[in-house]
Amino acid sequence: MSGNEASSNTVTNNENSTNLLKVNKARIKWACRRGMLELDMLFTPFVDEAYDDLSTKDQFTFERLLTRQDPELFAWFMGHEICEDTELNAIVQFILKRVKV
Repeated sequence: MSGNEASSNTVTNNENSTNLLKVNKARIKWACRRGMLELDMLFTPFVDEAYDDLSTKDQFTFERLLTRQDPELFAWFMGHEICEDTELNAIVQFILKRVKV
């Protein structure tokens, strides 16, 4: 493989990675659209402002958080219940500290 081909492949791989990240972020933002305005107001700014700075592990934990039902999420974020899953609870607390609800 010539130097030009290797350079071209690197650029293509970087473009593909960037496109995948954009698609994933769009998917995450869509999942943040909830049935409760209160949750929308927590999740959307968090994804816009802080999601990219999370570790890969924390990004996956946040995505797992988004699979939970709205009433359960609402109870955790409003302090009515404590999430027993330590990883999910850590993300809940991180979001709450960030947005100062």
